[in-house]
Amino acid sequence: MATQRTFSIIKPDATKRNLTGKIIDKFESNGLRVVASKRIHMTEDQAKQFYAVHKERPFYGDLVSYMISGPVVVQVLEGENAIAKNREIMGATNPADAAEGTIRKEFAESIEANSVHGSDGEDTAKEEIAFFFDDNEIVG
Repeated sequence: MATQRTFSIIKPDATKRNLTGKIIDKFESNGLRVVASKRIHMTEDQAKQFYAVHKERPFYGDLVSYMISGPVVVQVLEGENAIAKNREIMGATNPADAAEGTIRKEFAESIEANSVHGSDGEDTAKEEIAFFFDDNEIVG
């Protein structure tokens, strides 16, 4: 097993309901360490750039609007196979399909307001981490 870093966002629906600590506890209780974290209010330009991969999809505009609707917590998580572990802890995108005990099963309000985002692969993780963090902000 390899130690990896992955990127995570605690989304506006979760920060509005004061779930940040409970969500971080899920990561830490399952072997991931938070090595960088900041609470920000994403700008429209940031959200458009970050989610540009979805630009041609019908939900893009709503996604951007949702992500700028309130504060988010952007994080770098580190641990053994962190990318896969984070995705397991988050659960399926649709909370109705998520396994018991996962973040999305416990906290998501809907498929759109599903409380968390996590990188889906190594290249994506590197890009997403670099989008929000300078190297000197990651203090593993």
